[in-house]
Amino acid sequence: MAKRVIIVDDSRAVIATAELALDGLIGSGVIEFKSYLNPLELLGALQSGAENFDLLISDVNMPEMNGLDLARAIKTDERYKTKPIIVLTTESSESMKMTGKEIGVTGWMVKPFNDEKLVKSIKMVLGV
Repeated sequence: MAKRVIIVDDSRAVIATAELALDGLIGSGVIEFKSYLNPLELLGALQSGAENFDLLISDVNMPEMNGLDLARAIKTDERYKTKPIIVLTTESSESMKMTGKEIGVTGWMVKPFNDEKLVKSIKMVLGV
């Protein structure tokens, strides 16, 4: 059964680049790929039970809600407490990475990202 990977980023270009990088995994049925431009929309869908994921990839700097606040809100929900979250952002400060770690973020990748590294990270986190 395909693993559900969701990316939330306010940049359509980043989403398109990630989807292109993951084309092999999507095409072979290893993962299902879904994207959101708005973190509040994703959070609402998760809280209502309309959405679920096996892996969430999130930007940090987004309008309305930043990715670390999103991760914090998701991790407080028992249904998602153990689900992996990878942060994909331009932010590289150690203090921000530490905050992510305290929240329970699984990994941190800095943009611009390397396609192979993204695929490798997803495979490792999902065990596929």
